[in-house]
Amino acid sequence: MTDSAENRIHLVAPNDGPSLAAWRNAVFVIFTVQGFTFASWAIRVPQVRDILHASTAEMGLLLGGLAVGSVAGLLASSHLVTWLGATQTIRVLSCISSAGLASTGAIAAFAPNLASLMVALAVLGAGFSIVDVAMNLSGAANERAIGKTIMPLFHAAFSLGTVAGAGLGALLLVLDVPIGWHLIGVGLLAIGVALILVRYLRPAEHVTEPGEEPAPTDWRSRLAVWRNPRVLLIGLIVLGMGFAEGSANNWLSLAMVDGYHVDNAVGAAIFGVFVASMTVARIAGVKPLERYGRVPVLRVSATTAVLGLLLVILSPWVPLAIAGVVLWALGVALGAPVAYSAAADDPRTATASVSAVATMGYCSLLIGPPVIGFLGQGVGLLNALLVVLLLIALAGIASGAARAPRPTGQRSLG
Repeated sequence: MTDSAENRIHLVAPNDGPSLAAWRNAVFVIFTVQGFTFASWAIRVPQVRDILHASTAEMGLLLGGLAVGSVAGLLASSHLVTWLGATQTIRVLSCISSAGLASTGAIAAFAPNLASLMVALAVLGAGFSIVDVAMNLSGAANERAIGKTIMPLFHAAFSLGTVAGAGLGALLLVLDVPIGWHLIGVGLLAIGVALILVRYLRPAEHVTEPGEEPAPTDWRSRLAVWRNPRVLLIGLIVLGMGFAEGSANNWLSLAMVDGYHVDNAVGAAIFGVFVASMTVARIAGVKPLERYGRVPVLRVSATTAVLGLLLVILSPWVPLAIAGVVLWALGVALGAPVAYSAAADDPRTATASVSAVATMGYCSLLIGPPVIGFLGQGVGLLNALLVVLLLIALAGIASGAARAPRPTGQRSLG
């Protein structure tokens, strides 16, 4: 470990406890498990619909429970993390979120009921979103302490977790493993892993130096970050990039089927290309970020995503549209991890800032799909993606807000 890395540790924790490498590795696994558990639920959604004999409207109501829980969790996240600390929040809320997943499986398998499932999914969503804030705080603190760009790799681990969770879920569906055993098993496994991993985390909270003004602890001070122009612009980056990612997750396959008349299997494969490209971009994006800084990389990313979307929307040939899908994925991959790092630049206000940015990101993920669906009904799904293009362009314009604060007497590297 370099002297500079050791000197940075006091920003987040005393120089004791688990090593920085152990802390980093634990955060990697936490991100992976979060992706794995969420994908385990997502792969079972069609089966839940069949079990309930639910209409499209009823499924929208059911998924609304997940959305409401997620937003409620985000609104409470900065207060909970301030009260419990990031590590304790991960310990407690991971167990609550996983219990929500296990309850969802048990209810669907043994006592299917729409209202009960809505409550279980609200618990899952609330726990999941709060852990999301806490793990990003812990990851950002670890990144500061080590002194290297790591956040894109943490988010790549989440992507790999979703791929693994979806893959296992698909296999269990082929093997006709009941939904109850699947989701209860994943929930219990996630609880056990969380309880083990938190032992290797260091505190992510700022340690106040002698003579330094203490970090704000009252709820009014935490809410004040919503009046901070830099935080709002960083949130706009996450909103635009998150809207683009969520739109791909929900509509890309169908847009390719309807717009280019490929069959369902090809549409699903093209979505797989998108997910794989995002994962690769998050891994490969570390070196450009370290060499050129956040702002140039975000601007190039936004431009790349805009070009990709134009190809997807306007291309006369499927292969060129697939090339556009790759560019779209490469362009949005680094938006969220870079923005979370930027929101946590000031350790004193990191909890409130990351919570605010995450709230804007989640809103885009929740609002995006119905907006695209509504517009697609009138103008077609491919043309509806023009809204995504506009929001990515706004994220690119706002990317200057991600510039790292300038150390005293030094030039900011962005």
